[in-house]
Amino acid sequence: MKCRNISIIYSIIVISLLSCTAQRLPKKNEVLATLRHTNQYFMNKWPDAGKSIITNRERPSNIWTRGVYYEGLMALYTIDKKKAYYDYAVQWGEKHKWGMRSGPTTRNADDQTCGQTYIDLYLIDKKPERIKDIKTSIDLMVKSDKSDDWNWIDALQMAMPVFVRLGVLYNDTSYYRKMYDLYSFTKYKHGGNGLYNAKDKLWWRDKDFVPPYKEPNGEDCYWSRGNGWVVAALVRTLDMLPKTDPHYNEYLQDYKDLCAALVPIQRQDGLWNVSLHDPNNFGGKEITGTALFTYAFAWGINNGILDKKTYKPIITKAWNAMVTDAVHKDGFLGYVQGTGKEPKDGQPVTYTSKPDFEDYGLGCFLLAGSEVYEMK
Repeated sequence: MKCRNISIIYSIIVISLLSCTAQRLPKKNEVLATLRHTNQYFMNKWPDAGKSIITNRERPSNIWTRGVYYEGLMALYTIDKKKAYYDYAVQWGEKHKWGMRSGPTTRNADDQTCGQTYIDLYLIDKKPERIKDIKTSIDLMVKSDKSDDWNWIDALQMAMPVFVRLGVLYNDTSYYRKMYDLYSFTKYKHGGNGLYNAKDKLWWRDKDFVPPYKEPNGEDCYWSRGNGWVVAALVRTLDMLPKTDPHYNEYLQDYKDLCAALVPIQRQDGLWNVSLHDPNNFGGKEITGTALFTYAFAWGINNGILDKKTYKPIITKAWNAMVTDAVHKDGFLGYVQGTGKEPKDGQPVTYTSKPDFEDYGLGCFLLAGSEVYEMK
């Protein structure tokens, strides 16, 4: 009986220690080791940055999924100046002649995603060809009166950082004005009254999910990764947008409100469900939304915008859960929902399931880890 009691006490101590460990944010070198490991898996798998992506059909590798990966790679490069990262990004641009899938006249935000990395690489080495096409594309939008292009919330993350980068680069506020025209149309007009629900502080993915559409439990449908795209867009905009911009405070408030709305719906394990208000509609582990939320929270702490006492425990749970539950020994990431627009898409999402595209999930993870690394 005495041995049994000792065994029980020992088990309780072990569980308590594990619980405490789970709440510790890893050391910088541990975070960096994870980022290097997962990124190296991808670079080894895709040594030719220009190679087409073949799923249900063949696509060029400068589409949005790969663009998001390179956003993450450039974030990693800011904290880990490996020449191999820079060379890999440059190779990607060169293989595509610094162009976009639909050419320099495109208005499609997905096709403009690559421009974020092209501009970042131009800022490192100012070769005009690196930004010629993306500047042409955005300039055509700036000069037009059309403002309804971003009719799905993913578009905010794909394109807003391009506008703000060009505005800073050329010290030209017309880029900021057009960016707000497009943003405000999405927020206030698409789908009737906009894709933003001011009551819940969350965003419907597109007009298809504006009420009366409901989830099985009767709640509104708020897709995790879709809201992740929005909060990442706001981070990447606020990070560079001058505070003197007349709409800076609106972006900032939208960012704060979205972050606050995510706090009470974090899962016990640290992740977020694919359906933010219906945990039973394809409920389960998923890391792309979680990674984007973690990125946004960590950036907020690092920039003195979010309260550290409130958000650090949330970040810690989320980061540890992603690393523990999703990172394979070879660096592959599990629990990545495939492309789509709602909870049912890309299912089933499991530890071993492979999404139709692996790149954007890693990009989100690298963005998150790069900000977690910067946390004091």
